[in-house]
Amino acid sequence: MTLWKKMRSHMASPFQGKTFKEALYIIIFQSDTKLGEGFNVILILFILASITNVMLESLSSFSTIHYKLLHNCEYGFTLFFTIEYLLRIYCSPNPKKYIFSFLGIIDLLAILPVYLSFIIPGTHYLVVMRVFRLLRTFRVFKLFQFLKQGDLLLYSIKESLPKIIVFFFFILILVTSIGTIMYVVEGSEPHSGFTSIPAGIYWAIVTMTTVGYGDITPVTPVGRFLAAMVMLIGYTIVAVPTGIVTASMVKHNAMGKSRQPEDINKPCHACGRITQDQGAFYCKYCGTQLNTDQKVMIGKD
Repeated sequence: MTLWKKMRSHMASPFQGKTFKEALYIIIFQSDTKLGEGFNVILILFILASITNVMLESLSSFSTIHYKLLHNCEYGFTLFFTIEYLLRIYCSPNPKKYIFSFLGIIDLLAILPVYLSFIIPGTHYLVVMRVFRLLRTFRVFKLFQFLKQGDLLLYSIKESLPKIIVFFFFILILVTSIGTIMYVVEGSEPHSGFTSIPAGIYWAIVTMTTVGYGDITPVTPVGRFLAAMVMLIGYTIVAVPTGIVTASMVKHNAMGKSRQPEDINKPCHACGRITQDQGAFYCKYCGTQLNTDQKVMIGKD
């Protein structure tokens, strides 16, 4: 058997018995085959090249000289991503689900700005959103551990959201009060930036978040003393949301480690069912406390 026949046999083996649509799905949506992995790597290279092209176009000194080349490249990238998007819809088992999925919307936004630029000038710069398509590298390089950590982060933020909302409203009340006080203290001073309560609230937000633009500054001793207090409060307040989310992450991470992955697939000693949730201490089917140290009873329905 020649080298060419061996290569054809190796490439065709994953697609034996598959229709063209099914083979296309394996190449585009999966990376478990050589062709699928190669396609995703090529896709990433096109994304990076496209983003570089847009960045170069934003440099007036460069784009003036190479204007035609940059635009032709962008049209070529857009044509490639458009064909790829249509092929994803074609070979997807559930096209509607793909179109309205997170990555499906990102794929659409990756090509839409160029077509909109024919109607609204300047919108083609929004193609930098193609950088979000690099999220597919998680699948290509199988960085599942990062995905799990991402799930943990999202779950922790979701669980901490009520506390963060309450904290946000507390901060809103605080900056409103501080802004009003600073207006009372500084508003009567000539050439003061505290011309209104909203201006005072704006100053309080900028100061408390430690941004400090410096466009509005207190001039009276009392105002400067209050500003110093607001700065000190700002350092402690900024850390609170981070602490709330971190505490939730530590708690759920500890719960996940308290039960090893192999324990999750052990049957419940009461009902015999498996596939318990990560970190669960009670069976989700019968409510019996899970104890992996006890002898497992097999054969129960």
